[in-house]
Amino acid sequence: RGSVAAIVRKCLLPTYDVFDEGRYFDPAPEPGPLLEVAGTRLGVSICEDLWNDKQFWRQPRYLRDPIEELAAQGAELLVNVSASPYAMGKPEVRRRMVSAAARRHGLPIAMCNLVGGNDSLIFDGRSLLARANGELQREAAAFREDLIVEDLASGTARRSRPASRTSGAAVIPDQTPETSAGALAVVAGYEADLSDDTCRELAEALTLGIRDYTLKTGFRRAVLGLSGGIDSALTAVLAARALGPQNVTTIAMPSRYTASMSNEDAEVLATRLGVEFHRIAIEPIFQSYLTALAPLFAGRGPDVTEENLQARIRGALLMAFSNKTGALLITTGNKSELATGFCTLYGDMAGGLAAIGDLSKTAVYALARWFNRQGPELIPSRILTRPPTAELRENQTDQDTLPPYDELDKVLRSHVEEHLGARRLIERGFPEELVRRVLKLVVQSEYKRRQAAPALRVTARAFGEGWRFPIAHGYRH
Repeated sequence: RGSVAAIVRKCLLPTYDVFDEGRYFDPAPEPGPLLEVAGTRLGVSICEDLWNDKQFWRQPRYLRDPIEELAAQGAELLVNVSASPYAMGKPEVRRRMVSAAARRHGLPIAMCNLVGGNDSLIFDGRSLLARANGELQREAAAFREDLIVEDLASGTARRSRPASRTSGAAVIPDQTPETSAGALAVVAGYEADLSDDTCRELAEALTLGIRDYTLKTGFRRAVLGLSGGIDSALTAVLAARALGPQNVTTIAMPSRYTASMSNEDAEVLATRLGVEFHRIAIEPIFQSYLTALAPLFAGRGPDVTEENLQARIRGALLMAFSNKTGALLITTGNKSELATGFCTLYGDMAGGLAAIGDLSKTAVYALARWFNRQGPELIPSRILTRPPTAELRENQTDQDTLPPYDELDKVLRSHVEEHLGARRLIERGFPEELVRRVLKLVVQSEYKRRQAAPALRVTARAFGEGWRFPIAHGYRH
């Protein structure tokens, strides 16, 4: 029979980005106590307690360092139990940080990290064991449960000579909310140039996030609209991968503006994935809306209202299917669209999970191409090569409304993930007209994001819990 040997409480409570611990808990006044296991004194800490090394972060968030305090108490092995969520670039930051802390204190560190999805957060596992000299001895598997067994009796657990003050110097610029996200973004690299390894990591992260969100919220099946475009194509691939094709339903809803190639590509994709496929023509419904609204719209010409009506008809049909069958509706919008408001409330935004809501449009293309390189082509090549379009009016393309995505996404990434305002963006070399235009779109679209489905977080900063700005304000960039 087991017994409670000690109770260890957390000293540092993160209250920034997606974390709200300071709102609910009080910090422990001191770390510890040390636990003795098989003759070795263990210093146990919890997650954020490891993230305030003053030699690693030049600008720490907190005045104290629990790891330093545990080392001073005589710990021989530092153990950190953690729930550190995934973001592109963050695994490398963790490795550097754990290695630097072990080297600084001359102690081995075992960091055990959570794996699995919880709401918008994805925990990637990758538990770490570092030797006393800072060398990383083992790393657990990513995005799945794993067990590491290591023998520390050979001297690894004994205190070695601590590193000099300079040898543990910062490798990440700052630890303030404004700059730590930027540091992760720098490590991650620009989305248009995602490596195969990063794409593989993203695929695993999003697969795990979709699966756990679906199952943990009580769903077993998913449904999504399949337009014949790149966003819904990638979302369908990920959903089939996460839940099994037998548990995914796709519905194409063509209108008078839908190109024949869109219809063809949507059905080809569904066949290749092995998912259930249906087609519902929305023209009769759209026409009935126009007829009903004609007296109210008299004297007013067609505009974005008629475009949004089509999206909302599709959203209503998908939600009806979700209600009737109990399938989770997965939205297919990307981060670039959410940032700029290039989406329709109660239309394509309707649903319970935004699977790719933290992927820029350029990252969507990169990941889709990666999937096609892994084996038999899943996504029809025409989807990858044709200009992106919402097909809500004749001859429409996204660039009728937005800057080219390769330009747009660079500005968005620097603004959202690196916290750069207009002045610093212009100093970095972005054209002032582009910066002002993009940031205006971001600001005026806040009301839409407030009503969006939770987006699976894979970047240093996602829209949602970690993005809190007022809707009504007088601020201008």
